[in-house]
Amino acid sequence: METARKALLLLEDGTLFEGKAFGATGTATGEICFNTGMTGYQEVFTDPSYVGQILIMNTAHVGNYGAKDSDIESDSVKIAGLICKNLSDKYSRTMANESLEAYLIKNQVVSIDAIDTRALVAHVRTMGAMNCIISSDITDIELLRQQLAKVPSMAGLELSSKVTTREAYTLGDENSAKRIAVLDFGVKRNILTCMVERGAYLKVFPAKTSFATCEEFNPSAYFISNGPGDPASMDYAVNTVKDILASEKPLFGICLGHQLLALANGATTYKMHHGHRGLNHPVINLRTGKSEISTQNHGFAVDKDSVAANPAIEITHINLNDQTLEGIRLKNKNAFSVQYHPEATPGPHDSRYLFDEFLAMM
Repeated sequence: METARKALLLLEDGTLFEGKAFGATGTATGEICFNTGMTGYQEVFTDPSYVGQILIMNTAHVGNYGAKDSDIESDSVKIAGLICKNLSDKYSRTMANESLEAYLIKNQVVSIDAIDTRALVAHVRTMGAMNCIISSDITDIELLRQQLAKVPSMAGLELSSKVTTREAYTLGDENSAKRIAVLDFGVKRNILTCMVERGAYLKVFPAKTSFATCEEFNPSAYFISNGPGDPASMDYAVNTVKDILASEKPLFGICLGHQLLALANGATTYKMHHGHRGLNHPVINLRTGKSEISTQNHGFAVDKDSVAANPAIEITHINLNDQTLEGIRLKNKNAFSVQYHPEATPGPHDSRYLFDEFLAMM
């Protein structure tokens, strides 16, 4: 039987955990965060919004249904590293292509398990998000501390240009009258699928594409995608959103796209204490009075007071756990956005009606 390899996890505040190495051998750095979802780990790992982050999965066992080629939200794993209580190399799903460890090795993801993740998550909830380092090839704590000190804070980082498509591409029925220009700041594949399934023809553009170039597609509407990093560092995107709003064409934004719409209308954003990431976050739709169980992944949020100060913005959704802002609608434009993920892969489909509303605006 192979002897378990040792791995170390060091947090920015000096907290040290020792566990077992899993996945690729090496050293990984990033901002630590946690996801409360109990399933859908492969979709989570491939979400571009996780770029630059080392992820704690809360569920007790990860990997027991393996990895499948189709269970992805982008073309590769996007997390910087992985922390779990129990990572399983054995899997029971016959449809899986390979074990999770083989998948992580193929994608060069350094991982650590045999960690008390409940204690670690409690620590992050108390102390807040911070940078960390995982290593399965360095045992010198001082050397790890020196490497960790070089990792930049997530605040102020522009990361969308690192994960966006390099070339524009199209999806859906080219004969459709509903043509949507998608600005890709790190879009998840199932967001695009939700619009294609509703009969739309999409052209997905790189993050820094100008409004004039997007208009050459002759779109009926615009979609502003999710993505990683600090929205306040993305002046180029805010200016494009302003141009879209001036065109009077319908606009829908999700997550980062929600934050960019708010910034384009004079609101402000802030870095959250530890963010929202999971599949079970309750949100209330203030327009209908109905609640939704939502999928979320964000470490920044729109300041609710800065939105309330603008009479042209209607607050449409609120998080029922902490009362943070979850959705807005412009009163004088066909434009709206939500902080959470209505495509919900993984997660419940309570909020997919938002795609229907978007298509109906065209």
